[in-house]
Amino acid sequence: MGDLSFKENVLTRIHSECLTGDVFSSKKCDCGEQLDKSMREIAKKQTGIILYLRQEGRGIGLFNKINAYALQDQGQDTIQANHTLGFDTDLRDFTIAVKVFKHFKIRSIELLSNNPKKIEVWKNSGINISRRIPLITEANEYNLSYLNVKKDLLNHLL
Repeated sequence: MGDLSFKENVLTRIHSECLTGDVFSSKKCDCGEQLDKSMREIAKKQTGIILYLRQEGRGIGLFNKINAYALQDQGQDTIQANHTLGFDTDLRDFTIAVKVFKHFKIRSIELLSNNPKKIEVWKNSGINISRRIPLITEANEYNLSYLNVKKDLLNHLL
């Protein structure tokens, strides 16, 4: 959105696809809320980028994500469910985002994210993160344990 010709401090959200959260407003995650907040922030600034990556369910795909949800309903957390299904904790690859931004010669970004893995990818990319902007969402009875896992086990900066 807007004039990105300055290539500096571009407000940016790298968002992994989440059909259940982004489209159906699932309360089991905070994905849809993060996307909505990012769009509002970019609209407020009238400039920015949302790069939407096809990495449903931390990269395990929609079918496996639904199976992981069933395991979570039986008491497993999101990480345990992925492991039970034979997947690593997080299979997403954010290096494609760096390639896109380099293609457009963007030199620095203001990153809308809580995920330290995204920050780490940018550290060695040659593209500076001038500021990290947290995306704080409301906890509810359906996502509280999910948010705690993100904070306690995945080191998300909530």
